[in-house]
Amino acid sequence: MRLSVVIVNYNVRYFLEQCLASVRRAMQGIEGEVWVVDNHSADDSVRMVQKQFPEVRLIANQNNPGFAVANNQAIRQSTGEYVLLLNPDTLVEEDTFQKCLDFMDAHPDAGALGCKLIDGSGKYLPESKRGFPSPWVAFCKTFGLSALFPHSRMFNRYYLGHLSENETHEVDVLAGCFMFMRRTALDRSGLLDEAFFMYGEDIDLSYRIVKAGFKNYYFPDTRIIHYKGESTKKGSLNYVRTFYQAMIIFSRKHFTGSRAGIFVLMLQGAIWLRAGMTLSQNFFRKIWLPLLDLILIYAGLWLVKDFWANYFYHDPDYFQSSVLWFNFPLYSLVWVISVWLGGGYDSRYDLGRLMRGLGFGTLLLLAIYGLLDLDYRPSRAQLLLGALWAAGATAGLRFVLHFKEFGNFRIGQNRIKNLLIIGSEAESNRVQEVLRQTQHSKNLIGTLVTTGPAEHSLGNPDQLTDIVRIYDVNEIVFCSKDLTTNQITRWMTELGPQVSYKMVAAESLGIIGSSSPNEPGELYTVDIRYNIAQPGQRRNKRVLDLAWCIFLVITSPYWLLVSRNRALILKNWLAVFLGRRTWVSYAESTDNSSLPPLKPGVFNPSSGLNVTAFSEPMLTRLHFLYAKDWSIWRDLGILFKTLKHGI
Repeated sequence: MRLSVVIVNYNVRYFLEQCLASVRRAMQGIEGEVWVVDNHSADDSVRMVQKQFPEVRLIANQNNPGFAVANNQAIRQSTGEYVLLLNPDTLVEEDTFQKCLDFMDAHPDAGALGCKLIDGSGKYLPESKRGFPSPWVAFCKTFGLSALFPHSRMFNRYYLGHLSENETHEVDVLAGCFMFMRRTALDRSGLLDEAFFMYGEDIDLSYRIVKAGFKNYYFPDTRIIHYKGESTKKGSLNYVRTFYQAMIIFSRKHFTGSRAGIFVLMLQGAIWLRAGMTLSQNFFRKIWLPLLDLILIYAGLWLVKDFWANYFYHDPDYFQSSVLWFNFPLYSLVWVISVWLGGGYDSRYDLGRLMRGLGFGTLLLLAIYGLLDLDYRPSRAQLLLGALWAAGATAGLRFVLHFKEFGNFRIGQNRIKNLLIIGSEAESNRVQEVLRQTQHSKNLIGTLVTTGPAEHSLGNPDQLTDIVRIYDVNEIVFCSKDLTTNQITRWMTELGPQVSYKMVAAESLGIIGSSSPNEPGELYTVDIRYNIAQPGQRRNKRVLDLAWCIFLVITSPYWLLVSRNRALILKNWLAVFLGRRTWVSYAESTDNSSLPPLKPGVFNPSSGLNVTAFSEPMLTRLHFLYAKDWSIWRDLGILFKTLKHGI
């Protein structure tokens, strides 16, 4: 057998579906086998592979043992002369495997081969070729010197920036998303080191293949699309920790003496540095707009104070200094928090949410105002004028931000993308139906028909560049059933990243794409939309948890003396308050792996019901409906029921 393809999957069903479809085409005429190792995905990946790709040899793990372990499971059972490790978020061209086989046959010194990688926007990915992470290389990468001098042999050894991306080169390290290896090289170097859970195993294996007497080659004569980051989120602290810990494992394994100590010290410093940068970036992304609103509202209140003191009271010193350090901060905070609670920062340009939040905050401030001591009640008129200022200023800020981002003031009118579908007329109609069911608004320009009758086609495939320019196309959906991956990658690289690209496999209900290598991919699918998975609803659930904690403190005489739940509440109150638990969640006795994750709950949707009369499917359905239709009122109903019945 010539080739064994090994794919490790974790919760990327629709990307895996596209990948396997491209692998099936690339395997035509090649004696080979395809292995998929699923690391306990919760997105129905296993059933999809069994149903749509029966020729694939499937290993379904009951836990997630990590990338290296999963690859080794399949490699040990495979029999190919060559072994390809392939990520599920990739698409290979139809002749990729044959070109790689020809190159490896012609270069017996080659132990492993990598190819040119492009991302979901058609851009070249520099990790297609890399150097070994020596202390100097790691220093330049960590502190940004490689980005400042991308073509320098000295400063960008990490991505070998001095080597042309369009020429074949002998390189140090290959990307783990596509490692085409000779079986004899694997036998001599050993399999993937299972000490690496994720990241670093490709560097380690590349290093050991070279030490075993073989060479690693970068081969640009074929391309693959790598969406990147679909199984992990690179903006997370978990990514930073996992990646740099992998580098520490590598350095301790392959370097000795003071060199190893210096390298480990550098990497440990890099962990703290990158973790701090990640925390700061994530925090700034969340806080910058509320902070701007806060500053803007406070500054406006100061102006309102001066205006009202002069205009109404004819005394510029009428208001006491307490308004500056008590009233104005209180007003500003209440308005900003009310906008946050109302989802005004989830959708930046939703003026309706903004005004609802400010309106609620104003009503709340008027109620608070009446409870304040007379010394802290300067003027209701000032509060109302401040509310008008807050509404006008924050709305104005959003108009400015919208103009800066989109070049127009049509705020609240989301620009509908001009969509072009490339494929047969039948597949185009199916794509339109998927988009309709998923409620994704698109301005369909038309279809570029590549197979079948072309009477309704916008033109010929050779005219694609002109069609995109003439009709101002923003998004293209490629129908993989009717197109080759070679065609798709060629068009993507020709048109460039100014167009957003999506793909749909034959009979698939998922349309996938990714416009940035650092962002999670986009997915249009007719799958269930869970309310509990929405950011605003998750925040509301957390606010409800805290509010219920306060309510329990106020009503403590009742549940301490009467309720049979007092032991349960006392035991869990602090955990809920600290965010380790939630008052209502799924029952731990049921399988909830397919539902959006929640913190462990004190109560569950079946609390207060005669659970013994429920079958397992009924309880599963109950939890499904809870996640799908969640609202504050659903949780409140469960909580009041538990107090009422003392269950």
